[in-house]
Amino acid sequence: MNFVFISPNFPKIYSHFVKALKERGVNVLGIGDEQYANLNQELKDNLTEYCYVSNMNNYDWMRNTIGYLQSKYGHIDFIESNNEYWMENDAKLREEFAVEKGYRYLELLDYKCKSSMKKYFQNAGVKTARYIIASSLDESKKFAKEVGYPLFAKPDSGVGASDTFKISNEEDLANFHNQDLHEKYIIEEYLEGYITSFDGIANEQSDVVICFNETFPTPIATVVRENKDVYYYAKSSMNEEFKKMGERVVKSFNIRSRCFHIEFFVLTQDKKGLANKGEIVALEANLRSPGGDTPELLNLVSKFDYYQTYADVITKNISNLDNSTNKVSISVNRKNEYKYVESAGDIEKFYRKNIIEHGYYSESFRQAMGDEFFIAIFDDLKDALNFQKFVHNKQ
Repeated sequence: MNFVFISPNFPKIYSHFVKALKERGVNVLGIGDEQYANLNQELKDNLTEYCYVSNMNNYDWMRNTIGYLQSKYGHIDFIESNNEYWMENDAKLREEFAVEKGYRYLELLDYKCKSSMKKYFQNAGVKTARYIIASSLDESKKFAKEVGYPLFAKPDSGVGASDTFKISNEEDLANFHNQDLHEKYIIEEYLEGYITSFDGIANEQSDVVICFNETFPTPIATVVRENKDVYYYAKSSMNEEFKKMGERVVKSFNIRSRCFHIEFFVLTQDKKGLANKGEIVALEANLRSPGGDTPELLNLVSKFDYYQTYADVITKNISNLDNSTNKVSISVNRKNEYKYVESAGDIEKFYRKNIIEHGYYSESFRQAMGDEFFIAIFDDLKDALNFQKFVHNKQ
């Protein structure tokens, strides 16, 4: 089997996917914009070949590189990045090289656009926020009259929270439309709540093999807009009704032989005409692994290794595994601009039995996630949240 892994060096933990695939006899062929000398040792030890492409946005260069790899190793079975930024190019390259596994370009676009993905959630029996495409101020005013302020505007396709807007009144709405927007936006009714996600890996039949539940008490968009501290936690055990809903969504999106990260809002206030407090409303489906180091949190609470399970899905198309445990893993992040009561040394000393990793985010993650992180594991959610309060206690 020949697996072309696009940008295997980012995030850094993706080298674990490469290692797991190599251990199962797969030729893992990497293409990235990092010089070979700068790759971590795990990638160097497990990539069959690595091709450096200085500008991966140059589609011709990418196509020519895969053409070279195919001429050397034979038919390509998978082209994957597991990275939102490269997913469209992945799909184009699959079509060009007749790779049977994975989404085709037009199929992917329909799943990626936040406006079009709503019908897949609805087909799975999940409510979605009302919305319009941001076409004109007059149309947006009509929508605001229907659902009420505040509103929430975000790019129809894309990832991240830096280009989102909370619109609280008609003046904000006019200012939003007066901007020189370079992409299509949707405007939704604003929901008060917190984010919970259904994460995992699906096999070729869209059956969920392993799954997890993450909770983000403060949405990342709010973190960026209001410059708040971040924390989030993961469990592998979850409410059975929530799990069945997640499985329906995976089937609806036809997620096959890949990781997924599907986000929902749990309402903390009634939203007239939509849902009541405590109900779940779909947010978006991300057809890739959760971002950054999050897979490490998932690994901590699972009976099965996340990366090896992915490799088993790719090579053996395994079916459902019960990976539920009673563990809770948590990532608590801090920002350099704030002064905290406890030093990093004191935190590590006090929670030495719980902390798994203490580190710093790369520049590309800092706007959304902060500068410094502590990853820890607990037997009880209450203890995990006490740890969060301890880390975030400010002077």
